Amino acid sequence: MIHYQLLCDAGHEFDGWFKDSATFDRQAAGGLLECPTCGGTAVRRALMAPALARAAPTADPAPPPAAPADGPPAATVAVSGPRLPAEARALLQKLRAEVEKNCDYVGGEFAAEARRVHNGSSTRVRNIYGEATPEEAEALAEDGIGVTRIPWVPLADG
Repeated sequence: MIHYQLLCDAGHEFDGWFKDSATFDRQAAGGLLECPTCGGTAVRRALMAPALARAAPTADPAPPPAAPADGPPAATVAVSGPRLPAEARALLQKLRAEVEKNCDYVGGEFAAEARRVHNGSSTRVRNIYGEATPEEAEALAEDGIGVTRIPWVPLADG
């Protein structure tokens, strides 16, 4: 999935998720995108900065959970207080499960494969996920390739 920051002709900004950039282009050209504020259908992509996860120090930092051998490393999540609230952890676990179910893991080759998917030279049918450095994520965003970083928490047991 590709995340875009969108902008209507009236200047309202909002988010949109798309299968790929071609899907956004088709929907925008067909007037199928609508501003949630004013209902305008003249919608375009706004300039975006990559979403980069950064940890905030806490009074009693806990070590990050271990990553599974076949998945990406766990990311540290910054929250106010000593622990991630159970509800937030459950939502992030659900998000991770959906990503793993619906996307192909490409590991450290994420930036290169994201470029191939974007330019149509990839043979992948499904969306991808993997690791990218902050510099790689910024370069992808500068080239109009939407990427989103998400906190990667261990899945719930059972």
